Amino acid sequence: MVDAKQGLSVLGSLNMDLVVRARRLPRPGETLAGGPFQTFHGGKGGNQAVAAARLGASVAMVGRVGDDAYGAELRRGLAAEGVGDAEVRPVPGCPSGVALITVDDAGENTIVVTPGANAWLLPQDLAPESGAARAIQEAAWLIAQLEVPLDTVLQAARLAHAAGTRFLLNAAPASQLPEALLSLIDVLVVNRVEAAAVLERSRVGAPSGLARALRRLGPRAAAVTLGDQGALFCDGARVLRQDAFAVETVDAVGAGDAFTAALAVALLESQAPAEALCFACAAGALATTRAGARTSLPRRAEVDALLRR
Repeated sequence: MVDAKQGLSVLGSLNMDLVVRARRLPRPGETLAGGPFQTFHGGKGGNQAVAAARLGASVAMVGRVGDDAYGAELRRGLAAEGVGDAEVRPVPGCPSGVALITVDDAGENTIVVTPGANAWLLPQDLAPESGAARAIQEAAWLIAQLEVPLDTVLQAARLAHAAGTRFLLNAAPASQLPEALLSLIDVLVVNRVEAAAVLERSRVGAPSGLARALRRLGPRAAAVTLGDQGALFCDGARVLRQDAFAVETVDAVGAGDAFTAALAVALLESQAPAEALCFACAAGALATTRAGARTSLPRRAEVDALLRR
């Protein structure tokens, strides 16, 4: 069972996702006739916070929204899922973050994000006596991504390290990372594209070698998601591999967020690395079976049922 007093803190983005379906993804300069249009609550930070809450963790969110209708709706969405939103503050005169998403008939997607208020989550917002700092320091694990300023992520990592809070970084969107940040990471989570960016390579080679190379940069462990080929976890000399679960895919939006949150929840529960990797892959697979990022995130009973099956 998860200890509610030693839960998760999530620092990251909150966006409104504007999603259109199309037969295929457009080429540069091309206009396509789209299909159904929908809006979903999103942002990698918000998605991972909700995913962790649905899996049974106590979660506090640290983020920023605009002082607009989207911002109010995003906060209501967190509260409805049981995510603590005391440190989700509106930024006066600023719009909320928005993601423009196209999903094709095969479930592949393209995403363009405009950060809006997410860009105003600043290092000074994590001052030592602030509520945001306390949310990080009182948690067993901190989860962060790269849709808020990198300097803020680094400040949060330093706070976590000083307080004995373990730090999981989902290095998405793809970006190079400073050595100061890499040395503070307990678990780094990336896909192949993100791994290439972190390693500053154009080609990433064999997945097992990739996981080892990431860990040599400083993180205590590295997880690499491989889509329909499953995922890897390296925490030293060994590299664990978990095959993907066979499910009927609708779209892949939110799968990485479900995987990341589930891995953090499993580690919070002191699951062994192999069990934690399996749990995370099951959650990620289930997230592909429904449309949307937030709406696709599975609940604990669904993940447990898939694992039993």
